[in-house]
Amino acid sequence: MKPFATLLFLVTGSAATATALAAMPQYAVLQRHPLGGSGGWDYLTIDPATHHLLIARQDRVMVVDTQDGKLTGEIPGMRHIHGIALVPRLRHGYVSDGAADSVHVIDLDSLKKLRDIPIDGQGPDAIVFDPASGHVLTMNGHSGNASVIDPASDKAIDDIALPGRPEFAVSDGRGHVYANIEDKSELARIDTRTNRVDAVWKLAPCESPSGLAIDTKSRRLFSVCENRLMAVTDADDGHRVATVAIGKGPDAARFDPATGMVYSSNHDGTLTIVHEDDADHYRVVATVPTQVGARTMALDRATHRIWLVAAAPAPRGAPVRDFTALVVGLHRGP
Repeated sequence: MKPFATLLFLVTGSAATATALAAMPQYAVLQRHPLGGSGGWDYLTIDPATHHLLIARQDRVMVVDTQDGKLTGEIPGMRHIHGIALVPRLRHGYVSDGAADSVHVIDLDSLKKLRDIPIDGQGPDAIVFDPASGHVLTMNGHSGNASVIDPASDKAIDDIALPGRPEFAVSDGRGHVYANIEDKSELARIDTRTNRVDAVWKLAPCESPSGLAIDTKSRRLFSVCENRLMAVTDADDGHRVATVAIGKGPDAARFDPATGMVYSSNHDGTLTIVHEDDADHYRVVATVPTQVGARTMALDRATHRIWLVAAAPAPRGAPVRDFTALVVGLHRGP
């Protein structure tokens, strides 16, 4: 190649690269809201009707107003909670308590605990509402099964054997709930009409899947895995569609159907943002620095922003300090 052609290539190539970078969405931590308080935390859930962020905070539910980031209140009377599933029609939340082997029912408007539901499963962790059956399912990590709760009676009505230790679960709204099986690196599909597992799929090369999200339109499942991969799986036949590189130590995944973005919150202090170009093609569009330990999250569909929580680094067993909520979104400034 002649020198002039080389120079032209470099100039045009640099311009194309700059244009491509400029076209990439620019995400950043937009807000930090100090919340304080003691105790560890787990899953986050947003109640869109009240603009409340519900934080599973060890022995209570912390309630934060997503419009101003201030603590609205707390719902006490729990032992070691993990997740919160919403039943919008009843305006109730169902909170899994892994230490009590029970589920607490809370009123989403009065922010009061209503009752406790004992279950046969041990160590309930993730919890999900299935609109097709109208039931709430807990994923029981210590007994390797799922418990089925009927919100009409607030009683446990069935148990579902799973092929291993379940992690997060999602519903497709059409009669199936999917659960990551952490110790087997598998994905189990539950038929909520029969309350039985009707398919189990290998997630290799994914290892130790934790967080799970779903695109119900394209029928794609997104499992985030310990070996820094997101596995994309077909929700109908279980074939592996794609794998995408993510950060280290993921624990939650979310999908925004309005933007086609898939999110992975990672313990290493990053939020990986992946775009679904179509049902079979995915690309990382941003890796946002957040805070070490910010591994669980909630998606606010009204604003398309991600809420995370984290605390100051401390040795294992030390008291939690500087517990803070972070909000990630599109940065529109200069």
